[in-house]
Amino acid sequence: MCGIVGYIGTQQAAPLLLEGLTRLEHRGYDSAGIAVVGGGTAGALRIAKKAGRVRGLQADLPKRFTGKVGIGHTRWATHGPANDVNAHPHTNATHDVAVVHNGIIDNAAALRHRLADEGVELVSDTDTEVLAHLVGLSTADTLERRVSEALALVEGTYGLAVVHADFPDRIVVARNGSPLIIGVGEKEMHVASDLAALVRYTTTVAHLEDGEIATLTATGFTTYRTDLSHTSRPATTLDLDLTAYDPVGDGAEGGHMHREMLDQPAAAERVLRGRLDERFGTAHLGGLNMDARETRAIRRVKILGCGSAYYVGQMGASLVEELARIPADAEAASEFRYRDPVIEPDTLYVAVSQSGETIDTLLAVEEIRRKGGRVIGLVNVVGSAIARACDGGIYLHAGPEVAVASTKALTTMFLGFSLLALQLGRTRDLSIADGKRLIAGLQALPAQIEEVLKSEDQLALVAARLAEAESLFFIGRVRGFPVAREGAQKFKEITYRHAEAYQTSELKHGPLALISPVVPTVAIVPDDELADRNVAALHEISARGGPLVVVTHPDVDLGDVRCERIDVPRSERELDPILMTIPLQVLAFHAATTLGLDVDKPRNLAKSVTVE
Repeated sequence: MCGIVGYIGTQQAAPLLLEGLTRLEHRGYDSAGIAVVGGGTAGALRIAKKAGRVRGLQADLPKRFTGKVGIGHTRWATHGPANDVNAHPHTNATHDVAVVHNGIIDNAAALRHRLADEGVELVSDTDTEVLAHLVGLSTADTLERRVSEALALVEGTYGLAVVHADFPDRIVVARNGSPLIIGVGEKEMHVASDLAALVRYTTTVAHLEDGEIATLTATGFTTYRTDLSHTSRPATTLDLDLTAYDPVGDGAEGGHMHREMLDQPAAAERVLRGRLDERFGTAHLGGLNMDARETRAIRRVKILGCGSAYYVGQMGASLVEELARIPADAEAASEFRYRDPVIEPDTLYVAVSQSGETIDTLLAVEEIRRKGGRVIGLVNVVGSAIARACDGGIYLHAGPEVAVASTKALTTMFLGFSLLALQLGRTRDLSIADGKRLIAGLQALPAQIEEVLKSEDQLALVAARLAEAESLFFIGRVRGFPVAREGAQKFKEITYRHAEAYQTSELKHGPLALISPVVPTVAIVPDDELADRNVAALHEISARGGPLVVVTHPDVDLGDVRCERIDVPRSERELDPILMTIPLQVLAFHAATTLGLDVDKPRNLAKSVTVE
């Protein structure tokens, strides 16, 4: 989950590379660097790299850092600490090769030993440096063949870009398990690991497939397999909202997370648009590529995701069971393939990922496909690896989500599951009356989300008090438990406070020992069949002096429980989880800004996890 950019054309490369890296800092911000070829001396290779943010690199860049061919990288550290030496690009011993790389080279240790035995001195802790030396040691007559020979020795995942002083008219790139997108311009070519770095210059792109190499020149690109036999990779023009990728301010007055939270009502409308059939009380999801007979043959649904996608998958599993009466569960995609799962032909597998590039989820999809299973995707990025690997799917239409902490993508994932559960239910035993009831609830959600967001000022005051705590509990039952898990995730990842989620019913089985006046609890208490039991648990916490924040519905009687109450609008009971998740996003955001933290660049984390 690092960022790659590359440029070749008629303009000076360095300013374009720096601007692209700034747009990719959500993918890693431990260090950054660029390499350019050309300038005053034809074929000269210049490198600048530095630990820290892109703005630090830009401030220290020499004034005359010229060249019309270049590559850049912003890093999320995997091998070795974040320092100037470990920053990309990496070079060979003679400094005529530069490489930027995303992914993990699994056999890097063995390759380092081999290179050392051959007299090569390695200066960094990274796995990437071995690639630069392997390319540099090749004596092949073309850069493409040198890269191909190097990759033949490599085991692992990579998205990489290579420049060479002896081949100043090209950039060679390659992909295996880590995304790379080629951007086609007018007498110039771009490459990046994320559309965000390309959209200012072009929306005509080609996605490299795993096992492909490409050569970029100023006039076009050519793609190959790793054995250098030619492939055909046509470019397509994407319909994108370019402003969604623009940099925004930091903190409570701006920032990507804040903007994306406020975009949730519009995102909810986008994902629902054209997919609700009021006449028959069902949903239209043509992208599933399943007819009614195939749908009725489904006997189980298994949902796979990581992080927030996993938690919303738990919400989705509950929706499927309630509406379609099909057994359903969610599992962490990162664990799925390692337990050698039994893939059942009558199970529908659902892969959930905002980026569509989450490596653990992609590998789970490949495992399912290898064993003959049917898998659909809930993804936000058109043309992403998971979208291409699945048998069908539901695009989320959330618009670009740049913030590391997911908000609007999570909301549209929930709505995607709602549509899937509704369609599955209506092909089985869900009545048309219940279908219409759910559709009315879905149509009301955008305005209800807007209503929750209007209480941001009140939520900010509650968040400031929660920020004082070093540790918190988030609790909920049944539909409320995945909400609690997502709330704890959001709080811990951007505030760095310890936050743990439990089923409310499990508190008395151990965790209650930790309740004290300095350990707040955020409780999810919907107006459902468990409301009375949830309120009883609140009394147990209150009796032990535990501060309480309760996310609930207006009609729920909390009795004499001392708490900070947050009311959310009533929805259909199956849709309650998403409305109860929204205030938890706002609480986490404002707690982090109260603590003076950079919400869009949380410590040790980055967007789009493309390494295991």
